[in-house]
Amino acid sequence: MRALVQRVSEARVRVDGEVIGEIEQGVLALIGIAHDDTPAQAIKLAEKIAHLRIFTDDDDKMNLSVLDIGGSVLAVSQFTLYGDTRKGRRPAYINAARPEIAEPLCDAVVDALRGLDLPVETGRFRADMKVELINDGPVTLSIEI
Repeated sequence: MRALVQRVSEARVRVDGEVIGEIEQGVLALIGIAHDDTPAQAIKLAEKIAHLRIFTDDDDKMNLSVLDIGGSVLAVSQFTLYGDTRKGRRPAYINAARPEIAEPLCDAVVDALRGLDLPVETGRFRADMKVELINDGPVTLSIEI
């Protein structure tokens, strides 16, 4: 299970021109699921996202989490995080989970984040999404569980 986490001052996702998820200060988490990922990994990923210290404190050090600042999470499924680009010019997605596996695991990450009392907005699984963000910092981290 992978996530690309970006500290944002705002982010939104649109489907067919309609905003379906929007946050202000917080984290945009692009979530990729592999075919052998488990619900236990979904919980671990949610905990990592929630407690990752990527927001600055009064001393301008990254010591605060999205929970600490009262921020939100925009969680967006992203199968292309498992694109293998080692050969050729077209990514291979052989390691990405099929939708019937990936969707419930993405939902499990979202449920676990909400269980930690985080406000969570989402994209729409398998939709053509347009994601807008203002990356704060910029701070972007890759997480693998």
